[in-house]
Amino acid sequence: MVTRREFLDTVAVGAAGLAMGSTAKSYGQIMGANDRLNFAVIGLNGRAYAHLSSLKANKKDARIAYVCDVDSKILAKFCAATEKEMGETPKTDKDFRNILKEKDVDAITIATPDHWHAPMAILGLQAGKNVYVEKPCSHNPGEGAMLVQAQQKYGKLVQMGTQQRSSPHTIEIVDKIHNGLVGRAYFAKAWYSNVRKSIGVGKEAPVPEQLDWDLWQGPAPRTAYRDNVQPYNWHWFKVWGTGETLNNGTHEVDVCRWALGVDFPQRITASGGRYQFKDDWQFYDTLMTSFTYEDKMISWENKCCNGMKFYGRDRGSTIMGTTGSVLVDRDGYEVYDLKGNKTSEFKTGKSTSSSDTTGRDSMTDLHFANFIAGIRKGEKLNAPIQVGNVAVTMLQLSNVAWEVNRELVLDTTDAKIQNDAQAMKYWNRDYEKGWAPHV
Repeated sequence: MVTRREFLDTVAVGAAGLAMGSTAKSYGQIMGANDRLNFAVIGLNGRAYAHLSSLKANKKDARIAYVCDVDSKILAKFCAATEKEMGETPKTDKDFRNILKEKDVDAITIATPDHWHAPMAILGLQAGKNVYVEKPCSHNPGEGAMLVQAQQKYGKLVQMGTQQRSSPHTIEIVDKIHNGLVGRAYFAKAWYSNVRKSIGVGKEAPVPEQLDWDLWQGPAPRTAYRDNVQPYNWHWFKVWGTGETLNNGTHEVDVCRWALGVDFPQRITASGGRYQFKDDWQFYDTLMTSFTYEDKMISWENKCCNGMKFYGRDRGSTIMGTTGSVLVDRDGYEVYDLKGNKTSEFKTGKSTSSSDTTGRDSMTDLHFANFIAGIRKGEKLNAPIQVGNVAVTMLQLSNVAWEVNRELVLDTTDAKIQNDAQAMKYWNRDYEKGWAPHV
């Protein structure tokens, strides 16, 4: 079999001749864009624009060859943005399965609704593609475990979009914590505050002409189209979304467990409710969760309809130890002594906000650079799926603890809930016939 590199070498002379009568844009496409990796971006509303921005930042090593969305208007808008940003026009398709058949696709990025993340990533691995998947990597714990298994079976790379794992200042401060900056670190607090508005009470409506509603639902059991779901409010419906805990808590809780050096906890408790509005929102707007270990603890606090900050910040993590504490967020870190006096700090010089749902930033650029280097050079990934799935599973089980309204006791080797058959029913989900993922 001729390798892609060999093929490019073979056609180089002929392509050079063609270039005389071609634009730079078309020449780049003929040549496989000078051996850059071919990416397909799937799910093009919101976060996908950060993927576009970060692939542009890594343009010397990657190009966007395909873009895909089930909404033709969203697809057309993103395609135009890609042409403007990248200088090349990608191929378009509403059905990602067609893109997975394309032999020239090296990697896919997934920024779809949550219910698609694991099933699509698994299909991508089975098609021989490397996968960059936004958090959460799955809709339920069973899917996450299946995705980890699929990566191990098929051997391609899977990076989860917890981009703070590639943040230089976060890497630096976590390393310092591991080396005794605050003594023995034993408690971490994560939080998120926002002022989300009510989604109201929706009603059944005709499916918009530009939207393939059946393909949008994919693996999820079929429901009628409602006018307050797509393209963003699906986050707050259990059949598709995972609530604010997985939407944003994944980032901060992941930093906490990274800093404490812990994986699955022994026990989880969670309490909260939908207090701010009475509408179709099916999750809480306020939640407090405790993850308890043998000698450590993590707390997660969500207030997504009240913008009261902690330490003057919308979101962040504090790590407390026997000799001091560290406050770290996307904009820097601060170090405090045991009495709460600040002893040092680092600022990136930029300010982020919890109201930003796109998140174009240098962390994401570096996270993509790490993923690309993993594919091209074998560089170790900063957030491989085996690592990313731990925080996701913890937070999904936080949702389960909230659902059943009692403490969960876990097997710390695989996070399975012990001696609670009712709670374990939430480990998996029901799928639309023919759509259930498998390894």
